Amino acid sequence: MLISGGAGFIGSALSNRLVQAGYDVAVMDVLHPQVHARGRSIDLPASVRLFTGDVTHAPDWDAVLRLFEPSQVVHLAAETGTAQSLSEATRHGSVNVVGTTQLLDALSRSALVPDQLVLASSRAVYGEGAWQSGAEVFYPRPRSHAQLLAGEWDPQGPAGASATPLSSCADRTEPRPTNIYAGTKLAQEHLLASWAAAHDTNLSVLRLQNVYGPGQSLTNSYTGIVTLFARLARTKQALEVYEDGRIVRDFVFIDDVVDALFAAVHTPATERRTLDIGSGTATTIHELAHKVADICAAPEPVVVGKFRDGTCARRVAISRPQSRASGGARSGHWKTAYMRCSNGSTKTARIVFEQAATSASIDKRGHPVIAVNPELRQCFSNLTQKCRKA
Repeated sequence: MLISGGAGFIGSALSNRLVQAGYDVAVMDVLHPQVHARGRSIDLPASVRLFTGDVTHAPDWDAVLRLFEPSQVVHLAAETGTAQSLSEATRHGSVNVVGTTQLLDALSRSALVPDQLVLASSRAVYGEGAWQSGAEVFYPRPRSHAQLLAGEWDPQGPAGASATPLSSCADRTEPRPTNIYAGTKLAQEHLLASWAAAHDTNLSVLRLQNVYGPGQSLTNSYTGIVTLFARLARTKQALEVYEDGRIVRDFVFIDDVVDALFAAVHTPATERRTLDIGSGTATTIHELAHKVADICAAPEPVVVGKFRDGTCARRVAISRPQSRASGGARSGHWKTAYMRCSNGSTKTARIVFEQAATSASIDKRGHPVIAVNPELRQCFSNLTQKCRKA
């Protein structure tokens, strides 16, 4: 099993799970400083072979494939900054698109055809997704800068009437990316599908919603809103909530994502398979901000009306459960039950607080030193007791 980007947040968790199940695992990772800050340990089992390499560099792929012939490749390596991709389009296109073509070229040069390719794609490929106005279902255009500047947050129906967003799912929602990052992820899907079809091998595409949980960096501003809020709330800053506060996201816990990836690996597809990996629960960013602020005893969140170009207003995966990545399923949905912001004792709260209650510094030898905030730790202890009673 070869995992590109396997030393990151999702990759390291998946590597541990695969090793526990008896898989022989190799990881290729560039160890980018934005993800792997100085002093941050790499959480990989001792048996995992770690190759430091750049997915955009052909010789690095060739070197890995000379030493390791994978039966499956899990492609996780990617640049993931939605807003960042607008100003660093070449970087995102290079890593996500060229990095994928370099993988495919290297497999061809080595005359290797894995039994299956597994791609961690993104819910971002749907863009705004489908909306409904009356009896009509439509796909709105991407929100323009002028619309956002005017505070026009939600798309309107074709006749200017109000509209309601529909949950996205692979078997009924057309992918329509609205930003550069999303475009590169959809390009990955098409590239791998073309290569897999030409070589009669299998492909599993997992479109992940917003992943959070232990192991996610609190120092990388581009890892997601949960960790960003936790980092700011830890310092008692009032959390700024963009737009009108009603931006909707679907937050999925890391364990569920690893379960889904493991199932895709353990039960290979018999043809192309596309799965939506999410909790199926819609959570507004305002709700999330209040949850994190309460946990960290931070000030009341403030709705500021700011915005980021290229983002979408309302996104959530379909909530109805399907079979867990069965081999013959062409598309489906992974129903999880970890995120419930309406519940005062959620796993989200526990995980965010556990990360917010610790901070890392570096000693003279370059080793990480963990400092625990006693006040926050006591609050976390109280919250844990509430969770156990729930």
